[in-house]
Amino acid sequence: MVCTLCRSRRAKRSCPGVPGEICTLCCGQEREVSVTCPLDCEHLQDARRHEKPMPLDAADLPHRDIQITERFLAEREELLVFVGRTLGAAAMKTDGVTDFEVRAALDSLIRTYRTLGSGVYYESRPENALANRLYSAVQDGLAEYRRQEQERTGLPQTRDADVLGLLVFFQRLELDRNNGRPRGRAFIGLLRSFYSEPPGEPAAASSRLVLP
Repeated sequence: MVCTLCRSRRAKRSCPGVPGEICTLCCGQEREVSVTCPLDCEHLQDARRHEKPMPLDAADLPHRDIQITERFLAEREELLVFVGRTLGAAAMKTDGVTDFEVRAALDSLIRTYRTLGSGVYYESRPENALANRLYSAVQDGLAEYRRQEQERTGLPQTRDADVLGLLVFFQRLELDRNNGRPRGRAFIGLLRSFYSEPPGEPAAASSRLVLP
């Protein structure tokens, strides 16, 4: 059988992203480039284990004035898990979303929360339609989270600065895990693996996302 993609080499594996039979060379070259690979594809998962992303240079980190520590994450674990679940669920439910749309959504969210800290609120929505949907999902989720929190405790407890810090954490994690492929979803897959429960469920004690 001939490869569905190159039409020249012998097909050696089934590709759920085509779908059809493809050769190993096309699998390696076109994976998350011209082919949108399901996150549960065994060949994609195997490739993930061998990917070696370029390490982030601390000097190149965005928003370097915002310090993210293990203690900061541990003390805000419930909110951390909620944001991760909400972002991951929105990405999984929105067809065509890649890590780059998630990056754009996080960038706009961070710029919006930056204005809250300055006292002059300005909403910076992403121009990309898919990223804009993710932006709305996170904002709506946080609004509901805060509403339920106030109903439980009688007082608002989640600070804008806490949300900003967690968004910056996820932004840096996305930059660390993004493999640079046009249809890459390594970061989305990471969110799915950590946050398999639906948004709104209480955080499990063992749910912890460490610094990249």
